Amino acid sequence: MSNKTIYPFSAIVGQDKMKLALILNAINPKIGGVLLRGEKGTGKSLAVRALANLLPEIDVTADCPFHCDPARPKDMCDFCNAKVIQGKRLPTTKRFISVVELPVGATEDRLVGTIDIEKAIKTGEKHFDPGILAQANRNILYIDEVNLLDDHLVDVLLDAAAMGVNFVEREGVSFSHPSQFVLIGTMNPEEGELRPQLLDRFALSVEVKGIPYREARAEIVRRRVAFESAPAAFVASQLENQELIRRKITMAAQLLPKVQLNPQLLDLITQICTDFGVDGHRADITMYKTACTIAAYKGRTNVVEEDIKEAAELVLPHRQRRQPFEEPHMEQQQVQDSIEKWSKSNQSQPQDSDRSQTPDSPPKHENPQKEQVFQADKPYTVKPLSTPVLDEFQQHNSGRRSKTLSNSKNGHYVSSTLPKGKIEDLAFDATLRAAAPFQKRRKEDSDGQTALLIEKCDLREKIRKSKIGNLIVFVVDASGSMAAQERMNTTKGAVLSLLLDAYQRRDRVGMVVFRKDTAKLILPPTNSVELAQKYLAKLPTGGRTPLAHGLKLGMETAKLWMRYDDMVPLLVLVSDGRANVNFGGGDPIADANGIAREIASEGIQSIAVDTERSFINFGLVKQISKAMSAKYLRLEELNAAPIASAVQNTLCHNQKSTLNN
Repeated sequence: MSNKTIYPFSAIVGQDKMKLALILNAINPKIGGVLLRGEKGTGKSLAVRALANLLPEIDVTADCPFHCDPARPKDMCDFCNAKVIQGKRLPTTKRFISVVELPVGATEDRLVGTIDIEKAIKTGEKHFDPGILAQANRNILYIDEVNLLDDHLVDVLLDAAAMGVNFVEREGVSFSHPSQFVLIGTMNPEEGELRPQLLDRFALSVEVKGIPYREARAEIVRRRVAFESAPAAFVASQLENQELIRRKITMAAQLLPKVQLNPQLLDLITQICTDFGVDGHRADITMYKTACTIAAYKGRTNVVEEDIKEAAELVLPHRQRRQPFEEPHMEQQQVQDSIEKWSKSNQSQPQDSDRSQTPDSPPKHENPQKEQVFQADKPYTVKPLSTPVLDEFQQHNSGRRSKTLSNSKNGHYVSSTLPKGKIEDLAFDATLRAAAPFQKRRKEDSDGQTALLIEKCDLREKIRKSKIGNLIVFVVDASGSMAAQERMNTTKGAVLSLLLDAYQRRDRVGMVVFRKDTAKLILPPTNSVELAQKYLAKLPTGGRTPLAHGLKLGMETAKLWMRYDDMVPLLVLVSDGRANVNFGGGDPIADANGIAREIASEGIQSIAVDTERSFINFGLVKQISKAMSAKYLRLEELNAAPIASAVQNTLCHNQKSTLNN
């Protein structure tokens, strides 16, 4: 048992589905992990860390950094496997399964491992220094705020999770080692959604929400206060409950190989997955494994219909086809409808009727997902964004695919250079190549025993490339002059088009709204464009037009967040330009033009969208556009293609300038 004082798993109040998903993965790691989605402060991280105290001890090779299983040679690292081939006996010991955490800010070197520079210099040999993926082998890999993980780390993580092996090619070193882990992630959807490729890697998903009942909430407070006041005593009070859960997990793991799922219930699994229209076959396989594990947890060797239903509620929510801005969800009635359809089919047809079809014949069941797709297709003024123009633009590294030189240890190592000051990121392979031609002469002049003699002139520093983010700040006019329904609907449709583009490219978006006497930042820059869409949908219209206030707040927001992150800023003004609230005591329109010139002087790229009707056009937004050095577009041009093209061209120009500098 671990000596750390961790809040006991058995003391967690409520959240039964979350606890079940974690326990199922503890019983059967081959299920493939779980994603806990939900609002902050609901016990997600606490539950993951508490899970470790429930897990049994495992046999490991004592002197192996990858803690290989001595009973499974095929899953061993090269070092252990070599010893087995030579007939050597592996020293074994027991250890508890642990939770290995992957920090959001981890570098690629820290994740996959790198060369041990100290040993290389002393011995002249290349030694691998294991990373987090090595520690995670046969453990739980826990990623808090998994949706904020850098894309290049996600790619590495996906490869390791899919193959169970970490392949390392860096610093002149080629190395591989086993990396089989249970992947557990937590995230707050308000901070941005998860890439679909990574989302599907989580076998199970649970939506975690705060408990609304006063009595249960009071019990949570009482238990937490008791734990903080006397941790050891509180843990001791839960020992019996902890042991009960631990025994149940152990017994279920022993029973699991004996569990059977009959062909009729396998047909039910495929029926449900077909009805839900999920992509690929991972859902079917995962539901099979999960249903068997649920049966074992309940002490049975046969899977029943209820096990399938319970498994579906954990497997399907994050795998349903959904449109942008649509939150993942699943109605239990949908599962029940599929079960009833399957039951009627079994009653009205011979059991083997479905098997009479050839493997290539279409399924007999209708797919109700088509209707759901039409219901979720509401914001599709954005369809033109998927055009050949965009494909061509993607080849020029647009948006989230844009690459820039990085001055930190994040990003891919692509080249090396002579250091200009203190070396923060040594390129060891390049340093060795620079020193190699002089080794013979240096060793003749040296009495030391060091294998490699490196001098200051040999040192090289890494050049890395990382993906650059885009910051789009919408400055939206919600004054009374925008109240005409047709005009505001068209404007919202255009902003939704931009939000879809940001969603696809994982840009960061913020929204400033100006109306009445001031401007408000209703949405600070966030990766969650779904939040922006919700705020836009609820946006009220009416009052005066404090245009200068909106431009000023938009500029300040862009400048502030540029200091936090290396992002390409873009300010998008959507207004008719009829300013009638002054900013500095002068003329409202002159104030707005003054702020616009300030935006241009700050180097913030911008787009001005003129919502004024053509037959009463005062040209106010056009004036502001010139002062702001902005791309000017009229309302009539505000379908998805022109405005998206303008945004992308502006970002492309800005990103090229960044790379050239």
